[in-house]
Amino acid sequence: MVNYAKYSLAALALSTSCAASISAFQIQPKTNSNSISSSRTRSLANSPLSMSSTIEAPVRKPETSDRVKEVRERFQSASRDAANARGCASPDQTNDWWRTPEDESYREVTKDRPLRVIIAGGGVAGLVTAAACHAKGMKVAIFEQASQYAPYGGPIQIQSNALRALERINPIVYEEIVKAGTVTADRVSGLKIGYKKGVFMGLGKQYEKGDWLVKFDTLQPALQAGLPPTVVVDRPVIQQILLNHGIPDGTVRIKSRIKKYEELGSGKGLKIHLEDGTIAYADVLVGADGIWSSVRRQMHGLSNNADGFAASGAAGGALTESEARRMAKDSILMAGGANRRYSKFTCYAALAEHKASNIEEVSYQILLGKDKYFVSTDGGGERQQWFALIREPAGGVDPEPTPENPTPKLTRLLNEFNNKEPGDQNGDVWDDFAHELLLATKEEDIKRRDLYDGSPLITQKWNRGQVCICGDAAHPMMPNLGQGGCQATEDGYRLAEELANVKHTKDIEGALNMYFLKRISRTSIIQTIAQLGSDLLVDFDLMMTIPLVGPFFLTATQLSMPFILRYLYTPEF
Repeated sequence: MVNYAKYSLAALALSTSCAASISAFQIQPKTNSNSISSSRTRSLANSPLSMSSTIEAPVRKPETSDRVKEVRERFQSASRDAANARGCASPDQTNDWWRTPEDESYREVTKDRPLRVIIAGGGVAGLVTAAACHAKGMKVAIFEQASQYAPYGGPIQIQSNALRALERINPIVYEEIVKAGTVTADRVSGLKIGYKKGVFMGLGKQYEKGDWLVKFDTLQPALQAGLPPTVVVDRPVIQQILLNHGIPDGTVRIKSRIKKYEELGSGKGLKIHLEDGTIAYADVLVGADGIWSSVRRQMHGLSNNADGFAASGAAGGALTESEARRMAKDSILMAGGANRRYSKFTCYAALAEHKASNIEEVSYQILLGKDKYFVSTDGGGERQQWFALIREPAGGVDPEPTPENPTPKLTRLLNEFNNKEPGDQNGDVWDDFAHELLLATKEEDIKRRDLYDGSPLITQKWNRGQVCICGDAAHPMMPNLGQGGCQATEDGYRLAEELANVKHTKDIEGALNMYFLKRISRTSIIQTIAQLGSDLLVDFDLMMTIPLVGPFFLTATQLSMPFILRYLYTPEF
């Protein structure tokens, strides 16, 4: 039974609470003193990419064949680099700084004796944090448990707020990200009804499949805040840019999973044990190792089954189908131990090399249905990134391919979003667009995983002693706002800013606590909005059948979105 009153009131509250929260939780700007070349920074300040100059609204122009080729070849090149662990440390390397403790671990922090930071996890959160700390002059190393980088589902959104953080961290990284990205804020985004939908007793509007329910303007809130428009960039390209321009070569050590750590005393650093027996020493340990974080497990005293292979880490998900099957089962156990919430959705995702029929008008859309919805976004290079979210119990897996059914995932999805009579299992005939993208997708390109998130860690905190967490380890959230990686980027920026104020190692704990205090309000609000939005989407079609409730909910959603977007696109964090 859907609690319509609760959902409708929540939507109404959203439109007012978001407006209030913009001022209530906004962080005051701080001076950025990163160590990037001042001459390069000055040159960027005069370029069209600089956020200190006037941002002009982008005008959509069809991609040329050269641009399509450039985007696709860049993705393929970056994927090869990722698979070959290019830029990562050699396993035989033995002269790493972290292998030897400081002569005086309790010490003043100077240019010659900077902070030593070890980061668990080499995904977006870990790489951005490493780049931010390196830009402030710290020694940085990343320990990544995966054996290689690999894309999960293709491109990800780098929204306006994350672009601001990247520009502050490293203008060169920012410039490369914008150059590689495809603008998505220059066309329509929003919610559509996925199939023909009537209303209760004929009272109200009859919706045809593909009708717009709500449209979002993601451009104006960004321009009003002086931020550049959102771009979409392939995950391995982002990784490649951060490895090439953000951190020194050899910063990332793969096949390196942290088993446990020991605090050596306040201001005296840590002794870190890897599963292969290697010992490392650092002043600060940052857990950027995903939703099933091993660092968080120890820091919060969770059970031993609370951590595992992070689907949101550097590997970007399971590397093989057998690994994906194992992860589906393991995640159920880890969720219980880690106090994470199963969203009730399993998610299929793929990147289709296909020029969408509506590419010049629509950049992002959600087709809503009963207990499922279909999301698509422009991936650049005449490609479409799509997600099919279906409500079902956790731990499900697809049948193995057989001669009779060589494409079990694709077969299921074509039935779930059937655009021909008699329709799906509910008798609903879907809009053609979902089928258009599914038919342009290869079975082997479709990945599946169950979606988990969690409640804000307000009382548990993100820090303890000389250890902290960031990204999905600190605030896992549903993907419907596209803010998971963006909030991780903000985390990396803010953490480096606070650590840059440390003049003596005894000040580390205070700096980590300040990082937590400055981030927890904003991320808690965004986590909650993402969770509420996801829960509402799956019951959207039911609410529209109730007179007054449906129109009220649509109106409340439309009114709340500008406030939500303005809050997301704040220039300070």
